[in-house]
Amino acid sequence: MAENLLQISDLYAGVVENKKEIIKGLNLNINRGEIHVIMGPNGAGKSTLSYVLTGRPDYEVTSGSVTFKNKDLLQMAPEERASEGIFLSMQYPIAIPGISVTNFLKHAVNAQRKYKGLPELDAAAFLKLLRTAATEFDISSEMLKREINVGFSGGEKKRLEILQMAMLQPCLTILDEADSGLDIDALKIVAQGVNNWHNKDNSLLIITHHSDLLNYIQPDFVHIYADGHIIKSGDKNLAAELEEQGYKNYLEAEKC
Repeated sequence: MAENLLQISDLYAGVVENKKEIIKGLNLNINRGEIHVIMGPNGAGKSTLSYVLTGRPDYEVTSGSVTFKNKDLLQMAPEERASEGIFLSMQYPIAIPGISVTNFLKHAVNAQRKYKGLPELDAAAFLKLLRTAATEFDISSEMLKREINVGFSGGEKKRLEILQMAMLQPCLTILDEADSGLDIDALKIVAQGVNNWHNKDNSLLIITHHSDLLNYIQPDFVHIYADGHIIKSGDKNLAAELEEQGYKNYLEAEKC
């Protein structure tokens, strides 16, 4: 029997500032090893889900529950959620002037190891690990010396996000529009990295508008998300139907 990793039950959540409710009665279970895809139109609240799961402070849960590895996720601070194994590849990765990619990753990896009670990696061991991973994602040694995302192209930002995933080895990765703005070569590199990381012990939640990434990553489940909740679920064939028919028919059926 598959082990449950993430369980979302009747979740309602929204923006703190204006009290706007965006997630409305969401239910979703993700077992270890599964790949789930959430597809939906603009403004449906897909990215809000990623913010709520990772603990972004300007979003609040008004009711419902979320458990992660049988722990109450909503009681965890954002850094604790990351240490427990949740990783978010953001749609718009931010630039962090003054901090190099290498130093950032070294501190992130060792902070996670410390949380797990493991010894920190020394400089030589870390650099060996980093160079091996960087080669896989076509990231040069010069790029590793640069400040995080400062002057990076869209493709470089996304490859760096996947490099972080490879270094941290989370058990749940959330890809929020990871295919946005990528050319075909960058898309293949991102997909290859995800496929190399994925195994029976970790899971993937892909949030996207269209199915380009799914040409290279095979999902177990596809969910149509609208008005803050899942209105239909299926296998990868559902994504193909959406590409052909769009969301209109499903949204109209939901209203009836």
